[in-house]
Amino acid sequence: MRSTGVQWPEEMKIKRIALSFVLLLNLLAIAVAADKPITDDYISDSVRQKLAGDSVVKGGAIEVEVKDGAVTLKGKVQEPRQKAKAERIAKKVKGVKSVANDLQIEKP
Repeated sequence: MRSTGVQWPEEMKIKRIALSFVLLLNLLAIAVAADKPITDDYISDSVRQKLAGDSVVKGGAIEVEVKDGAVTLKGKVQEPRQKAKAERIAKKVKGVKSVANDLQIEKP
């Protein structure tokens, strides 16, 4: 006997239920991950990456210290705009509570 396709809608219901369940699990996982506190190591790594990737700052010579979400920038830059941009970048990183900009401007 050939299938008339009557069972196809039942298979689709099962797939919809399974997909809904998977999406619900993903949403729960995201909600749990969002509640985790941000560590100083995470902040430090994020600030370093953003500084290194910026075309103005070119952050290779900038030291980043983090203590309880308070970021301290140390080192030398060549221009005042690099110092200001480094501070702005650090302030935008998630979890940063404050930024102490101790960068020194040193002309080449």
